Amino acid sequence: MTPATWPRPEPLEERLLVVDPAKETYADARIGDLQPLLGHALLIVNDAATQPASLRGRGPRGEPLELRLAGWTGDGEWRAVLFGAGDWHTRTEDRPPPPPLGPGDVVALTADLRAEITSVSSLSPRLVGLRLDAGSESVWSALYRAGRPVQYSYVERPLPLWRAQTAYASRPWAVELPSAGRPLTWGLLLGLRAHGARLASVTHAAGLSSTGDPALDAALPLPEAYDIPAKTAAAVREARAAGEKVVAVGTTVVRALEGAAASGGGELRAGRGTTDLIVDRSFRPRVVDGLLTGLHEPGSSHFALTTAFAPASLLELAFRHASDAGYLAHEFGDSSLILRDTLPKP
Repeated sequence: MTPATWPRPEPLEERLLVVDPAKETYADARIGDLQPLLGHALLIVNDAATQPASLRGRGPRGEPLELRLAGWTGDGEWRAVLFGAGDWHTRTEDRPPPPPLGPGDVVALTADLRAEITSVSSLSPRLVGLRLDAGSESVWSALYRAGRPVQYSYVERPLPLWRAQTAYASRPWAVELPSAGRPLTWGLLLGLRAHGARLASVTHAAGLSSTGDPALDAALPLPEAYDIPAKTAAAVREARAAGEKVVAVGTTVVRALEGAAASGGGELRAGRGTTDLIVDRSFRPRVVDGLLTGLHEPGSSHFALTTAFAPASLLELAFRHASDAGYLAHEFGDSSLILRDTLPKP
């Protein structure tokens, strides 16, 4: 499927592939058609804002490299993926490896900001733990001045940070755009609520979608932090009691809600946590009934997650239809809605 190279100017006109696993059918729609499709469902978004997680720097011997933050791990430590010389203009899988680095090595990012390597993962030497030091300045201030959003070679021009945010972005937890919510404008969300849908949010630290290292890519997604507000946990309980559907906006919301429920013995509880939950066709969701997401290629980890909500054979047929019909893929591309009893009977 062809990747979108830039966001469309009118989000409500973006294409929406509706997949109904109960009827084993799919149909074409637009994002602006969500209201009759969702009805009185509870729609849960990921309100994490996107950090400027791509940083250019030099290794201990002056070697050029790129450091992409992959998540904050607590106590001032970060997880990051290292790349050799080059930038986003080169395909991720074609980027050269970084110079060998080990604990104690320092990467100079700017005159004031530096990263000290604290650990190297057994998964890949490109995955490291580090501490950021900005001297007398705030690390966050230095990070926002030095960093850029992570982007990939199919994007047609440099990406400003505001382009990598949802309309409702809040705390800067994500290292890549939680892209399923990108076309949801405030006008659309308020219209959904006016017609009976309910809205709630979680914050989930959306991680990197690609590293260029096959062994590391096979391990994605890495453990990610989440925070579920008490209001959201209560809204899920109320939706369940009323027989209403719970629809996650994005795979990150699925991981947050289902990961929290799994750690709570099946009950969704409010609070912070970290999830390493892998969702696939063998997983039975306890919280989420449906999913609004991008178009994920069969064989990817995101596609595997969607098979918890619909048969893989149906999703493969729907993806093939979307590809033939000219839908666009990746973070600025078109969307799909996987939800039971959404379409008329064939």
